[in-house]
Amino acid sequence: MPPRPNPTRLPFFACLFCLVFAAPSFAAAPFGLKDVDALAKQRAADSFKDPGSNLPGPLKNLDHDRYEGIHFKRDVALWNKTKSPFALEFFHQGWAFDHAVAMHEIMPSGVRDLVFDPQQFDYAAAKLDPATAQGLGYAGFRAETALNLPAYRDEFISFLGASYFRALGKGQLYGISARGLAIDTAQASGEEFPRFVEFWVERPKANAQQLVVYGLLDSPRATGAYRFAITPGIETIVEVNAHIYLRDKIDKLGLAPLTSMFFHGPNERPVEGDFRPQVHDSDGLSIQSASGEWIWRPLLNPKRLLVTSFAQTDPRGFGLMQRARDFARYEDLHTRYDLHPSAWVEPLGSWGKGRVELVMIPAPDETNDNIVAYWVPDQLPPAQQPIDLSYRVHWQKDIETQPSLARVVQTRRGKSYTRNPDNSIGFVIDFVGPLGTPGADVDAAASADANAQILEQSVQPNANGDGWRLTLRLHRVDDAKPVELRAFLRSGETVSETWSYALPPG
Repeated sequence: MPPRPNPTRLPFFACLFCLVFAAPSFAAAPFGLKDVDALAKQRAADSFKDPGSNLPGPLKNLDHDRYEGIHFKRDVALWNKTKSPFALEFFHQGWAFDHAVAMHEIMPSGVRDLVFDPQQFDYAAAKLDPATAQGLGYAGFRAETALNLPAYRDEFISFLGASYFRALGKGQLYGISARGLAIDTAQASGEEFPRFVEFWVERPKANAQQLVVYGLLDSPRATGAYRFAITPGIETIVEVNAHIYLRDKIDKLGLAPLTSMFFHGPNERPVEGDFRPQVHDSDGLSIQSASGEWIWRPLLNPKRLLVTSFAQTDPRGFGLMQRARDFARYEDLHTRYDLHPSAWVEPLGSWGKGRVELVMIPAPDETNDNIVAYWVPDQLPPAQQPIDLSYRVHWQKDIETQPSLARVVQTRRGKSYTRNPDNSIGFVIDFVGPLGTPGADVDAAASADANAQILEQSVQPNANGDGWRLTLRLHRVDDAKPVELRAFLRSGETVSETWSYALPPG
């Protein structure tokens, strides 16, 4: 909070003049991004100081289930007894969340600290003595509003762990996450995970439609000041304004990062013993380039780390999307992957030259996030010079950002029965959406890199009359190397997005 004025002693008449004409100067200055920016810039000029974990043994040794047994009491939620449309609940420290996050509330009268109190939590299910938690802090927070039913508060965003946050729109369940910053993801030197160390939340008015949160980010090589303007609804939109400072050289800086999970899908052999046809939070990376081209890259659970990228200048957007929406695609009554949101990043202003990078990591099960996508700028400023970044993250299900052309709704890998099997590789790609003039001929433009030869391709209407199916059969030259594939539909002109596939080695 900016310091209040501290005037020196003045003669009585001078003081009276101040009271009459200068009283507004004694009011608390409004807190905003500039204040967090000053803190981030100051930290960037100093060496990084890791406060370390302050967890006592009983909380440090909790497993996931016992940590989940610590419940915040809803009746003491921040703003619960006001006319605010929002309420805040807080996460307890413990298990993997071993650092405290300082919390503050921004009010018209100034900024006040939100102090951790064990009495705000129920420890019965975790079988913990509340006295164990004395002297700790909050690990993060979540915000609630009447998202689905008028008389019930639903969680619509949470900030918990490192720089992670995730949000929900109406009728959605948690899946994909976003992060404030990614540093050296998938680099041999190892990834650095920046952390939000402090938050300020604006007390909303009774008619507020947005929740505004400020965050201070810190890590060994970067600091950042963030403003989040969160608007819940059918799609929940998080507008991010950030000023990022670098302390030291960074090989790869990932901006607007998204983190998701892909265990298995129709483009891979099903996992033995799993009754579910598909298991994933997202099934593809979508990119809208400045030229108007749309790219769709299906996700994989590769046997080895797979990193691919798409060079862009001022992209219009990118996202990790969950296009498969039918329950029958998953058959999972517990997790309901069909209700997990897509996350679309909409850049604000010019982002210049760079690349959208996609990282796909081998995952032994669905409990691990193994998919990351982010923007990597070509040029970084010198240390302690700010990177100014603005964008929106759209958390979508019923309304999704998608091309006006035909889009890919399914990629299946494999071949139908053949009397004389060979070592060729088959793909079936289904497109739906506008396909030019009704009744016009549709064909495909398909290509492969030097490590593959396309042996056969055909395009035909789907059996239900909804879209077209492209069938490809190819031969890989060197099985130990990956293959890059591209294809789109034509009807005199391009009538679909570009299907872009990375076939891993082996």
